[in-house]
Amino acid sequence: MRAAPTILHLDMDAFYASAEQAAKPSLRGKAVVVGGLGPRGVVATASYEARRFGVHSAMPMGQARRLAPHAAYLVPRFRLYREVSEQVMALLRALSPLVEPLSLDEAFVDLEAGEAAWDEVSAEAVGLRLRADIRRVTGLTGSVGLAASKMVAKIASEEAKPDGLVLIRPGTERALLAPKSVRILPGVGPATGDHLRRAGILTVAEIAEAGEDELVRLLGKAHGGHLYAMALAHDERPVVAERDSKSVSVEDTYDVDIHDRVRVRMEVQRLADRCVERLRGAGRSGRTVVLKVRRYDFSTLTRSETLRGPTDDPGVVREAAARLLEAVDTTGGVRLLGVGVSGLADYTQEDLFAQAAAAEEAEDVEDRDAAVAEEEAAEEAAPAEQPAERRWMAGHDVRHAEFGAGWVQGSGVGRVTVRFETPYSTGPGRVRTFAVDDPELEPADPLPLVEL
Repeated sequence: MRAAPTILHLDMDAFYASAEQAAKPSLRGKAVVVGGLGPRGVVATASYEARRFGVHSAMPMGQARRLAPHAAYLVPRFRLYREVSEQVMALLRALSPLVEPLSLDEAFVDLEAGEAAWDEVSAEAVGLRLRADIRRVTGLTGSVGLAASKMVAKIASEEAKPDGLVLIRPGTERALLAPKSVRILPGVGPATGDHLRRAGILTVAEIAEAGEDELVRLLGKAHGGHLYAMALAHDERPVVAERDSKSVSVEDTYDVDIHDRVRVRMEVQRLADRCVERLRGAGRSGRTVVLKVRRYDFSTLTRSETLRGPTDDPGVVREAAARLLEAVDTTGGVRLLGVGVSGLADYTQEDLFAQAAAAEEAEDVEDRDAAVAEEEAAEEAAPAEQPAERRWMAGHDVRHAEFGAGWVQGSGVGRVTVRFETPYSTGPGRVRTFAVDDPELEPADPLPLVEL
């Protein structure tokens, strides 16, 4: 572990919900929940106001509605989130060539590699400046953790939430971690936490006191040894820039284990599209699709399938990931899912059969996440006789020939309700209702959160 706190971890605060609040003045300071709105919908992000009611990510949307019935429930706008993410990642890459994105709203940065920081004072100055730049460029807030290792930097950013900065001085890590719950360590979820609790181990200090042999006996060699090292604050993992990787992958860890097989399939399809998006962003293709599944008992399975040639086609990757999932038993619950592509190349070999199958699905949207959410929202909000081309999704952007830019508050029984406001409005906008087939009302592109 290095001698200076020059590993930076950035985590945007309640990213999707915060972006929606920034875009919609009427929702600022109010509970906002973003996710699929249908009966099988899942919470993607909840604002801090909604979290006070117990709403959290990966929660079934029905449960969220019971906990926070007066919150605003919106379908994701992934085009906007990607645009904001690109702005944030550009700020990070201006600091260092070693930036490791974990998702649209989270990344590690090696400040020492970019000669941006070399000690506590310079690292803290960089963190403060970065937070100010993010607010200036995007209008949003991010929390920054600074430490000598990736694990502790991530814990520091959690301590900093929301909209803060925490620097952990080298040499103080064990004292910081010792009194905290074992759940603060990466990879310790409900199942592992319960297992440790039954053994009388509740804090990080008690993990260290138990010793490696006892941890291995309780949890197995790999997990036990890794957990013991983390309790001692030992983490030598470097920040790895994505362009230097031999593979491209994305994964999500869920606060609550997923038991519903349908939801597992939907998550795998969503991850496959995110993986392809990242693959294309790197200008690469790949021939081996990899599925990663961490189950309720922390056992981790990986399955892979090698294609006939390199591809960057989302339909091909989705189908391969779905086939791999069929060979995995998820009955007891799933705590982590990941989809990756390896065997990278700079060209693609089109799979015409997969393309044809994908075309038959009629999923002509930019992002699978948006497709799933829109289908679920339409099932709930739109009557069966409503034409598919006039479906209006809660939260999505519209423009009216007379009243200008606004967003959909809701739709049903042949009507759509729109609030006319923009990110630059000084207060909540007026609400009007139209027929769903009103020729003067059209879908629109998201506006930047900060006026250019």
